[in-house]
Amino acid sequence: MDEQRKRYACCIAGGGPAGMMFGYLLARAGVEVLVLEKHADFLRDFRGDTIHPSTLEVMYELGILQDFLALPHQEVLQFSAQVGEVQIRIADFTHLPTHCRFLAFMPQWDFLDFLAACGKRYPAFHLWMRAEVVGLIEEAGRVVGVEVMTPEGKRDVRADLVVGADGRHSMVRERAGFPVQEFGAPMDVLWFGISRKPSDPGLTMGRFDPGRIFVLINRERYWQCGYVIPKGSVERLRAAGIEAFRATVAQAAPWARDRVGELRSWDDVKLLTVQVDRLNRWYRPGLLCIGDAAHAMSPVGGVGINLALQDAVATANFLWAPLAGGRLDVTDLAKVQKRREWPTRATQWFQVQVQQRIIAPVLGRSTSLQVPLFLRLLARYPILRRIPARLIGVGVRPEHVRSPEARPPA
Repeated sequence: MDEQRKRYACCIAGGGPAGMMFGYLLARAGVEVLVLEKHADFLRDFRGDTIHPSTLEVMYELGILQDFLALPHQEVLQFSAQVGEVQIRIADFTHLPTHCRFLAFMPQWDFLDFLAACGKRYPAFHLWMRAEVVGLIEEAGRVVGVEVMTPEGKRDVRADLVVGADGRHSMVRERAGFPVQEFGAPMDVLWFGISRKPSDPGLTMGRFDPGRIFVLINRERYWQCGYVIPKGSVERLRAAGIEAFRATVAQAAPWARDRVGELRSWDDVKLLTVQVDRLNRWYRPGLLCIGDAAHAMSPVGGVGINLALQDAVATANFLWAPLAGGRLDVTDLAKVQKRREWPTRATQWFQVQVQQRIIAPVLGRSTSLQVPLFLRLLARYPILRRIPARLIGVGVRPEHVRSPEARPPA
């Protein structure tokens, strides 16, 4: 109960990548922080699990990269795409100006457990599981805390700053009344897994065929598969039955024909409803949104998690000192949005262009596809593959750790 009556410098709603990284960085700087995660653990399938070189660079700067890479993971050096029967290498990460020149694939629950363990090494870090934020506490036009539902009942948590890091369906941004700018998306994604054999293709890749896009992520023991469908068409697919869907998967990945039966029912196929949106304003007195709560990203490029993590680093850089000194002002929150809004806008613009110019035309075609010009150029000039590698692996305006370590862990 003493812990539950405590006032914190910062209370973070959501224990996802942005929330956990921000909480860790604040605690590392000696700022009392509470992270609230509504689930009992992080074990949820088919959340983004791509750790990009820009994020690995942050871990290097924090001195935790070696421990992180000791965990089971896969390293991807290149991305490929297959258009009809033509296979093209799109991105080559081996030339990036980073310590890690690869993408690391790791289940997100392992990544979050790792960040939580790093945070718990500092006495200023507090994490409540099964603690769902259900309301905001406001006084004189300022957010001063949150209402939290726990197994023991409802609790009020007071904090100098509340940070909404609770994802694209953020309750915090809804309760705060922030207007949302929608950009739309022509597709949704069905995620599922099928086992992998050593004789299967080795590359992580996407396959483009008339009317469908099939994404394959090599997870060594299994394939994490994404089947891109036209927006709102999932009910039509379900009505056709799981047998018809298995046949479609077998057609897209004929070498896995003997394993599509692993999809026993639609319970084995998860729907990701794609949305791209952005808050016009990310903050108000006492409250700030970051990550997907501030800007929901398309799965194009798999950059959503890493953009959220970059948000967390920048937010810690700007806010650790005013939070530690008890002098946080709304102008400090404005600096966060000013710093991170342009990378967000640029990334979303790129994603929307890919959705409109590549994905929507492919999904709308019923005849054979032609290899787009830019893919033909990538195939002919390997040096050009460094451009998409830079956009995906490093992104727009990567952040570097500027917050200090107040007390080294024992």
